[in-house]
Amino acid sequence: MSDLIVVGFDSTGEADKVLLKLNSLRKEYLIDLEDAVVVVRDADGKVHLKQSMNLTTVGATSGLLSGSLWGGLVGLLFLNPLAGFALGGAIGAGAGALSGSLVDYGIDDDFIKSLGNTIPNNSSALFVLVRKVQPEKVLAEFSGLRGRVLKTSLSPEQEQKLQAAISEAQTPSPQAGTF
Repeated sequence: MSDLIVVGFDSTGEADKVLLKLNSLRKEYLIDLEDAVVVVRDADGKVHLKQSMNLTTVGATSGLLSGSLWGGLVGLLFLNPLAGFALGGAIGAGAGALSGSLVDYGIDDDFIKSLGNTIPNNSSALFVLVRKVQPEKVLAEFSGLRGRVLKTSLSPEQEQKLQAAISEAQTPSPQAGTF
């Protein structure tokens, strides 16, 4: 079962930096992320989502490959495999892109937007859905991060450890706990 963790930051670029660090920890097999989304709320209060996985591109790529394969095979039957390959690839890419744009993978976008509307202007938040983690090693990498745990599905004990690790160097903020 995956755990949802949402951490808020005072600057707009901090969540991106943390996600880059999490991706490097993923390459070291210290954390297994199912999904990650960065939310940035600009000075005007508009919420911007940055998905870690572009499903439209993934769908178009897989559709292109499978459509090309099937189109080439059908083209062989009609003695024109190149035309079948090209036509099948085009149809497959279009169908894959359409299906990818309609799919919501991982964390629900409506939930992300509703929580993103609660963070202050000129700030960011990182939403991660974690499958597996080596907590001691990952938390050691983020000590003194200066973030606030906004929402989590962790146990209260685990949540306290996470908050302690990311706020060691932080002085208490009047906004903490208002989310």
